[in-house]
Amino acid sequence: QLQFVESGGGLVQPGGSLRLSCLASGFTLDFHAVGWFRQAPGKEREGVSCIGSSGSSTNYADSVKGRFTISRDNAKNTVYLQMNFLKPEDTAVYYCAATLRVCSTLDSEYDYWGQGTQVTVSS
Repeated sequence: QLQFVESGGGLVQPGGSLRLSCLASGFTLDFHAVGWFRQAPGKEREGVSCIGSSGSSTNYADSVKGRFTISRDNAKNTVYLQMNFLKPEDTAVYYCAATLRVCSTLDSEYDYWGQGTQVTVSS
């Protein structure tokens, strides 16, 4: 069974940090680009970051540049999103997704999705 499981979300104060993890099971991530998306209440899902299959290419939404870092450990079949200096506007459900294509901000380009993990930034 192909499965993508996110973890690491929670409640954090503004300025705090969280590290999200995305573990794939049932398939190998070695050949997949992996993206992180988020969806806040009442808003459309948006791309946050993406990492290529080798890990050598990454991209970020302007809103998170300099604060978030995406990385991957193919040996562990896991992709991470380190989130620092969190702001209330980062509050959303965060999803990871995988594609055999190159990184894209279009969620229609992704084949596998996790169930999401809630991130809440509030004092």
